[in-house]
Amino acid sequence: MAKRLFPILTIIFLFLFLSAAIIHRSALAVFSATERIPYSDFKKLIQDDKLEEVIINSTTIRGILKAEEGQKVKNAVTTVKVEDPDLIKELIAHNVKFSATTDGGWGQSLFLLWFVPMIIFLILMSRMRRGATGAGLMSIGKSKANLYIDKDTGVTFDDVAGVDEAKEELKEVIDYLKNPQKYQRLGGRIPKGVLLVGPTGTGKTLLAKAVAGEAKVPFFSIGGSGFVEMFVGVGAARVRDLFAQAQEKAPCIIFIDEIDALGKVRAAAPISGGHEERENTLNQLLLEMDGFDTRKGVILMAATNRPEILDPALLRPGRFDRHILVDRPDIKGREEILKVHCKNVKLGKTVDIKIIAARTPGFVGADLANVVNEAALLAARLGKEAVDMDSFEEAINRVIAGLEKKKKVMSKKEQEIIAYHESGHALVAETVPGADKVHRISIIPRGISALGYTLQLPTEDRYLLTRSELLDRLAVLLGGRVAEEITFHEISTGAQNDLERATDIAMSMVREYGMSEKLGPMTFQNGRRPQFLDIGFRTGRELSEEVAKDIDNEVKNLIFDTHTRVKGILEENKDRLEMLAKLLLEKEVIEGEELRKIISETASGHKTISSV
Repeated sequence: MAKRLFPILTIIFLFLFLSAAIIHRSALAVFSATERIPYSDFKKLIQDDKLEEVIINSTTIRGILKAEEGQKVKNAVTTVKVEDPDLIKELIAHNVKFSATTDGGWGQSLFLLWFVPMIIFLILMSRMRRGATGAGLMSIGKSKANLYIDKDTGVTFDDVAGVDEAKEELKEVIDYLKNPQKYQRLGGRIPKGVLLVGPTGTGKTLLAKAVAGEAKVPFFSIGGSGFVEMFVGVGAARVRDLFAQAQEKAPCIIFIDEIDALGKVRAAAPISGGHEERENTLNQLLLEMDGFDTRKGVILMAATNRPEILDPALLRPGRFDRHILVDRPDIKGREEILKVHCKNVKLGKTVDIKIIAARTPGFVGADLANVVNEAALLAARLGKEAVDMDSFEEAINRVIAGLEKKKKVMSKKEQEIIAYHESGHALVAETVPGADKVHRISIIPRGISALGYTLQLPTEDRYLLTRSELLDRLAVLLGGRVAEEITFHEISTGAQNDLERATDIAMSMVREYGMSEKLGPMTFQNGRRPQFLDIGFRTGRELSEEVAKDIDNEVKNLIFDTHTRVKGILEENKDRLEMLAKLLLEKEVIEGEELRKIISETASGHKTISSV
C-alpha cells in the first residue's frame, strides 16, 4: 500500500507545481533575454514610448519592450524598484499596460514553502524505514515481529536438552494448542502467558521455538526493544497490530524475547520523553493481555534473565500466569546438551562426553555449544582427522581463562612470583578438606589479565555450602598472596582478584548467611543489589553505626584468621612449595594427577601435609 501511495502523492505534487508555474508564466510575455538597466534609463524608455507592458513586484520592475518591425521575440528589461509616486501616472499617460505580482508567483511560493519540504521528508523517511526494516513509511506502526509458519522454526524438543523440567511444563501448552477441546470441555483455562526465566544462555529462546515447532502453529517472534521507537505512540500501535495479527492466525504463539526491555517497573511519576513512551507501550501490552481470548488459542510467551525488574502488573495471575525456570544444567543435563551439539561433529575414539560434562560445571547451553565449536576449529587448525580430548581440553581452558599467550614477554622475576603464587593456591587446595580438587596449574598467560591460573573442578554439582567449606575456599584464595609473603617477604598486585573474591565471600557470610558468631543468625541486606530470581522488591534495612562497625570487624576477622591459617599451612610445607614452584617454572603446566603424585611422593619421605 505504501509503495503504491508514495508515487501517486509525488505525481500530484508535481502536477500542482507545474500548473501554478504555467498560470504564472502565462501572465508574462514571452521574451528571449532580460537586461538589467538603471532606473533613469527605465524612465527614459517610458518617455520614448518603447515599453509595451510593465510588471511590478515588491523589489523589481520588469518592462517588456515593443517589438520592432520584423522582430518575432520581444525583449525585456528589469530595474530595481524605486519609490516613485508619479510612475503610474506616466505609464497611463504613455498607454503602457501595467500589473503587480508577488515574488515568484503564488504557485512557486507554495511549492517552495510547502510541497518541496514535504516531498523531501517523505523520500528521506521512506528510505530510512525501508533501509532499516524493508518497509515504507506507512508501515511504521506495524509490528516488526518475525512470523514462522508451521515447521519454519526448524526446532523441536529433540534439539533442546538439559531442561527436562521446563519441557514437561511446556508440554501442557503444546497439548492445549493441539487439542483445545480437551481442556475447554471441563471448563479449564490455559494460562494466558508463560514467562521463561533463567540465566542468559540457558536456551529460553530455543525452548520457545521448540514449543511452536512441536505444536506446529504460527510463531510470532520479536524482541522487547522492537516496540521502542523514536516516534510517540508507535510502540503502543505495534502492540495492537501484533495482537491483531495473532488473532487472525490463531491458534498461534507470540514470543517476546528480553521482555525486560519493555516491561520494567513503571515509575510513580514518569518522566516525560522516552520513559513515558515505554510505559505507554507497557500499558498497551497489559490491556491487550486482558482483552485477548485464550479460547482462540493465542498464547503469549516471554523470556528474561532479569525478572526482578519486571512490573508486578505483568506477573500477576491473568497475565503471565506461569513462571518456568530454565536453570543452569546439572552434569546429566550438560552431557545431554553436549550430545546434541556433537551430532554433526566428527569425534575421535578417545572422546568421553561424560568427562567433558564433568569438567564444565556451571556452563550453560551457549557455553557448551561454544566449547564444541572451539574444539572443532582447533582440531581443524592442527590438521587432525577428528576432534580428540586434547582439543576439548584446550577449548574448555579457552572458554574459562581466555586465549593462551605463550609469546608474551615476562621477566624471570615475574615468572617466579607467578609460579610461587599459583603453587600456593594449589598446595592449599590439596590440603584443606572442603576445597575442590586441582585439575591443572599453569603459568602461561591467558585472556586479558590472567598471568597464570589454578583450575579447580568439583567432583559433583553443589547447591549448598557449609561454613567450613566457605572458609576453605577463603583459604585457597589467600594461598597465592601468602606464598608470595613467605617466599619473597613482599607482596604484588597479582592477588587483586583473589582478595576481591575473598572479601565478597566473607561479606556474604556475615551479611547474608548469618555465619558470624558475634552477630548471630541475622541477615543485613542494606544496599544489596537485586539478584537473579529475586521476584519482588525488598527495602534495605537501615543499619546503625554500631552494627555496621561490627559487620566490618567480623569480615576483617574472617579474612585475618584465614590468612593466619594459610600461613601456617604453607610454612609447614615450605619445601613442597619450593619444589612445586621450581617444577612449574620448568614445565609451565602441571596436571592435577601429577600434582597429587608429587605431593604423595614427598610426603612418603618427609612429614605429611597437614592443615592448621
